[in-house]
Amino acid sequence: MEDVNGRRYLDFLAGAGTLNYGHNNPAIVGRVIDYLSCNGIVHSLDMHTRAKAQFIAAFHDIILAPRALSYKLQFPGPTGSNAVEAALKLARKVTGRTNVIGFTDGFHGMTLGALAATANSAKRRASGVSLNGVTFMPYDGYLGEHVDTMDVTARMLKSSGSGVEPPAAILVEMVQGEGGLNAASANWVRALASLARELGAVLIVDDIQAGNGRTGTFFSFEPFGIDPDIVVLSKSLSGFGTPFSLVLIRPEHDQWQPGEHNGTFRGNNLAFVGATAALETYWRNDDFADDVTGKAMHVRARVERIAAALPPGAAWVKGRGLLTGIAFADAGTTTELVHRLFRADVIAETCGPHDQVLKLLPPLTTSLVELDLGLDRIEEAVETCVPKVAAL
Repeated sequence: MEDVNGRRYLDFLAGAGTLNYGHNNPAIVGRVIDYLSCNGIVHSLDMHTRAKAQFIAAFHDIILAPRALSYKLQFPGPTGSNAVEAALKLARKVTGRTNVIGFTDGFHGMTLGALAATANSAKRRASGVSLNGVTFMPYDGYLGEHVDTMDVTARMLKSSGSGVEPPAAILVEMVQGEGGLNAASANWVRALASLARELGAVLIVDDIQAGNGRTGTFFSFEPFGIDPDIVVLSKSLSGFGTPFSLVLIRPEHDQWQPGEHNGTFRGNNLAFVGATAALETYWRNDDFADDVTGKAMHVRARVERIAAALPPGAAWVKGRGLLTGIAFADAGTTTELVHRLFRADVIAETCGPHDQVLKLLPPLTTSLVELDLGLDRIEEAVETCVPKVAAL
């Protein structure tokens, strides 16, 4: 990125995961410009357009069919929160229940329904009203490495004496992007999917930040072999930063009546065009996913080396894929790092309940040379904070 004075920055934030394919990717933006130049329809509510039909066909043929996934596509309002709201409403409608299971450190959006399932106390306080209808369970690892939190969750949800209402839905992220880069293990995720089936609850995977290739596969849950009832996508779905969200619904759960969940900006045709271009450019085979996986391994090795150079217990690596970062025992170190990195022309952010994690979200198209340049600057910035960390 370049500012108004010509100063150049490496972007390791990528619009909080919205720009997985980089800024103004010509393979994507070129298609959008062509669409506008040909007087293509921009706004169409939920009516049919060629752009919409082409996206649906591409998403089915390139993403769903090769993965043997069968979903209906719902286009709610354009944000991730809109998709989460739709998913929660539908799960309650399908099951006739009201309670939703969320998880510690989870983040799902800032509108009231999504915020009710968000664990961050500071964000919840801003609601101004009571946030009800969600029971929180401990995420994988939340109670320490020696406690199986899925055992705790199963006991609570299957016991008639726990006081927890039978859930309409279980809402979960495979990697908690805002919650501190906590990554669920395969066994934990599979046990959760099995528990949801046993309870008759709708399993909703929030893939808004961890999806669209961020963890190496298009969906973050693919390596675990589960088949969620509902998947919500947004952020990088449009390919170039235009607001766009999508709810994937197993056909048997499509119980909406006309007009039960709608919105003015459901038919963002520029987003349809960009999304189709991104799918056709990057996801027709495994080459892009393999490239992301290789870059993720490289970044992981570098940040592990950075953390290992610090005093024992001062820092450790978290996350999965190119959704990776360094957690610091002293949250103040992380805040200082972000400011130092900005002065070193690297844009990055913090995450976690205490902003204790330096979060790295480079575009998936970032070259190894650019990644190493940014990582070099991160390593230098961390070294300047070592005395502060060592004094703990």
